[in-house]
Amino acid sequence: MPDQGLLAQQRRALILEAVRRDGAVRVSDLSVAFGVSDMTIRRDLDALARSGAVEKVHGGAVTAGTAQELGFEVKSALESAAKATIAQATAALVEPGTVVALSGGSTTHAVATQLLNVPDLTILTNSLPIERLVRGATDTAQRPPVVLLTGGSATPSEALVGPITDQAIASLHVDLLILGTHGVTENEGLTSPNLAEAQANRMFISRARRVAVAADHTKWGVTGLSTFADLDQIGWFVTDDGMPPQARAVLAERVGKLIITTPGAVPETVGRKPGPLLRGPRPPE
Repeated sequence: MPDQGLLAQQRRALILEAVRRDGAVRVSDLSVAFGVSDMTIRRDLDALARSGAVEKVHGGAVTAGTAQELGFEVKSALESAAKATIAQATAALVEPGTVVALSGGSTTHAVATQLLNVPDLTILTNSLPIERLVRGATDTAQRPPVVLLTGGSATPSEALVGPITDQAIASLHVDLLILGTHGVTENEGLTSPNLAEAQANRMFISRARRVAVAADHTKWGVTGLSTFADLDQIGWFVTDDGMPPQARAVLAERVGKLIITTPGAVPETVGRKPGPLLRGPRPPE
């Protein structure tokens, strides 16, 4: 184990060595290895990223020039405890008898696991793992119907994207859209490294009455290639208690309601203004 008394410059040199050796590093692993906080490691990665030595990704960093969206299985193993609490709080926003759309991603997949017992729910998604989850639910009497928006190519997150997917989304009427995100910042909003997936998310937003974002604290400060939503479009932003104070302040000011989750505790809601109603009510059936 490295000496915990290392200077920041020495620690960053060792981090850079690990990135170049392994191709990628995780914040949680580095925090344990160096005996420092996650925030200290993130500051180290920020400094290395500013120098062009590495590129930040969800939960860590990769060799400069290789930043891209991680695969679904890899992302599912990151921040799993935080995602579980976020999923529970996000699912609590869903009302029975409504139409819910979920974008691709490991956090939205965790939310989907919490929706299987919500009565009279219709789930729309372009996520192959979410479709498999719902279709494979053992209690078929309680299993909500799921509509898979197909016809596109799969991203590393196993989300189907492309012009045909966009066309299918354009015909929908969604009560609540639950989005994941690759990254989020104050100025750039929600971003994705995949242009086609960003466009699919924009289409989902255009058809939704309200939007909820489910994202753990490691997404803050990460910027992908393309913005697909501004913070002001978000009705609820559900995250975990690792979100930095400065980020909490920004989110509380910009989104409808900020929900902070902590394992074993009641979620904290910051901000009491209603989430923006992006579209009117659905037409009668």
